Amino acid sequence: MEKAVAYKIQVQGELDERWSDRLGGMSITVDRSGEQKPLTTLVGHLRDQAALSGVMNTLYELHVPVLSVERQETTES
Repeated sequence: MEKAVAYKIQVQGELDERWSDRLGGMSITVDRSGEQKPLTTLVGHLRDQAALSGVMNTLYELHVPVLSVERQETTES
């Protein structure tokens, strides 16, 4: 990757916004609607694959089930 790439990562459970710095500065949004367990969505730009790996390792260490990881398309030229 030559430049930062936007990602959207969804995990099962609830993460506090205080984890943002440890998760590459990604924004953290928790959806508590419905009868299911809370769903946390992380959205942000990561500078390279090492940063993405760091986020994924942190989630693993927290024992948070990762539901999806999506690279977000940007409209920049």
